[in-house]
Amino acid sequence: MKLLHLADLHIGKNENGFSMLDDQQFILEKIIETARKKKVDAILLAGDIYDRKDPTEDAVNLFDRFINTVHRSGMKLLAISGNHDSDDRLNFGSRIFREQNIFICGKYEGTLAKETFNDEFGPVNFYLLPFVKASHVSHYLDRKFDDYEQAVQAVIASADINYDERNVILAHQFVSSDSRFFASQFSGSESNGAENVGNVEIISKRVFENFDYTALGHLHSPQQVGQPNIRYSGSPLKYSLNEIDSVKSLPLITLREKGNLEIELLELQPKRNMRHIKGLIDDLLRKENIIDPDDYLRVTLLDDHIIPNAMDRVRFFYPNAMKLDYRFQEDRSTDISAAAATRDRSFAEMAEEFYRLSTGRDISERESELLMEAAREAGIIE
Repeated sequence: MKLLHLADLHIGKNENGFSMLDDQQFILEKIIETARKKKVDAILLAGDIYDRKDPTEDAVNLFDRFINTVHRSGMKLLAISGNHDSDDRLNFGSRIFREQNIFICGKYEGTLAKETFNDEFGPVNFYLLPFVKASHVSHYLDRKFDDYEQAVQAVIASADINYDERNVILAHQFVSSDSRFFASQFSGSESNGAENVGNVEIISKRVFENFDYTALGHLHSPQQVGQPNIRYSGSPLKYSLNEIDSVKSLPLITLREKGNLEIELLELQPKRNMRHIKGLIDDLLRKENIIDPDDYLRVTLLDDHIIPNAMDRVRFFYPNAMKLDYRFQEDRSTDISAAAATRDRSFAEMAEEFYRLSTGRDISERESELLMEAAREAGIIE
């Protein structure tokens, strides 16, 4: 059985004043094209289908076209809600959709949703765990949980899973290879399970270790969590200027007999890339230096003074330039205040320096991702 794992579509997202709908339509068409070419049996969509709980009509229409195309292509779709989605809205029509091999679980209602399909090696059980909070689980299971990890463990335990069979779970949660480490880094205290960090509840990967594959959503950078079969697909597009260096991909999972699993990462090519260019404005705007003008850009000018109407000049050649800033040349004495110097640095740069000063070592890519996600959830950055 072949599975394609995606998540965090954020359909309807606007970034720096630019609607991403056209880019999203393009990438979803490419994903369907890839799924057909690879003869995929089912697409796993691990939450944050929409960017808002009240998506626009255009956003809903785009997702509608996507699921119809999946159905016409003879593939199954299994999807869950994320923290950006409205669970009730996603649940609408789900019973009818099941008859068309579209399985959407938008809301946890006391039972871990399960769908079973068969191939030449026997049954494959798919478990659908939408975004939940400990209080939500407590309501349905009539138990109080000491932490978030306990709540998720209880949901899984209540499903009475046969681990001798092949089992796949979709989840939209903040999963760490070591939740205790990150909890102590953020809170200064040890934790035996989950920790709420800036409204981000972290749980350990051990919750999912008995599944043959765990399809995660929530983090936008493609990555495994401690082991290859517990994985974030990442978002299919770059949705922030902080993601400029990220390479987007889709995991293609081939399930054979129990214990025999292959994962191939398929790189995604967007309609418009997101890039960071630096230089003197006259150099950047020379005809011979104009490359891929439709890309989304962060532009850093190295000119030693403010250029009048700089963004207008840049957008004449690069209409999708999202941000323009300056980095005055180091060899010139400037009278920049400490506050202005701070404004010239991104949150990520300041957070990484603070981490280095606090711990005596450079932050890892995984730790940086957790810091950025916590900052986004806390509303510090977009």
